[in-house]
Amino acid sequence: MPRKPVVLVCRKIPDDVEARLKRDYEPRLNPSDRVYSGDELVKLADGAEIVFASHSEILSAEVIGRLPASVKGIVNFSVGYDHVDVKAAKARGLIVTNTPGVLNDATAEIAMLLMLGAARRAAEGERMMRNGEWKEWSLAFMVGSQVTGKTLGIIGMGRVGRIFARRARGFDMKIHYFNRTRLAPEQELGAVYHARVEDLLPHAQFLSIHCPATPETRGLMNGARLALLPKGAIVVNTARGAIVDDEALIAALKSGHVAAAGLDVFNNEPRFNPGYSALWNTFLLPHIGSATRETRNAMGFKALDNMDAIVAGRAPPDRVA
Repeated sequence: MPRKPVVLVCRKIPDDVEARLKRDYEPRLNPSDRVYSGDELVKLADGAEIVFASHSEILSAEVIGRLPASVKGIVNFSVGYDHVDVKAAKARGLIVTNTPGVLNDATAEIAMLLMLGAARRAAEGERMMRNGEWKEWSLAFMVGSQVTGKTLGIIGMGRVGRIFARRARGFDMKIHYFNRTRLAPEQELGAVYHARVEDLLPHAQFLSIHCPATPETRGLMNGARLALLPKGAIVVNTARGAIVDDEALIAALKSGHVAAAGLDVFNNEPRFNPGYSALWNTFLLPHIGSATRETRNAMGFKALDNMDAIVAGRAPPDRVA
């Protein structure tokens, strides 16, 4: 019987995905589910054909340059691949893949949760209830912002952005958006297109970020752009933390120019700027946008489809480098 290809699995994966992986490959699993350092990853990849990674593994040019010659590809269990230096991977002749198209609904659900939670002061109220601090009710008590009928600005009208827009229309929200290219009318569904982010922001009573983290979008929401939002706007981010300048957003939240923020992603995860947790007007989640059983299984199987193609010498369906 021919030897099965060796795969370095960098994080713990769903049981159903692990079962298929064990059937077809010789996996080096990570049962403790801890994040490998670059040195550990390089050492553990010795003899492996595939590095099965997630966004928690930083595959920098330096790490990629030290990967063993046996490695053919980096198969990501994620849509985003900003944790991989794709230029360095191409230079090494490594194939890099991701898992698009299967976490759209789950991420749009979390964006909706964040938008509603931030607008209606859910985190503050939940803490109050758990800490036994609810003492009375009044007409001025826990007054937040209404979502229904407001204008929603979306940065990035890809798969997730379009689904989120569709969900938001259920609240009679008016949709404005920025995208690298304008959508076809049948995809816009009446949404108002802006060719520049700066033109979108003054309309956005709510702003939801759905674009990838690229060199062009890193720090996109800085102080100058946040200042273009209407006073009292609410910011939601389920894309990548790198798109937001933390200090600028914290300053805007403190001043009240931004009324609240709902965040599922952060710079330097899992460590994040403590300024957010010190504020009452933040609704914070630990990067769980795709965290449903259905979605994580679908992501894993898509990753394995890419892996199968690479090992067989075929073009993987979700190649990004």
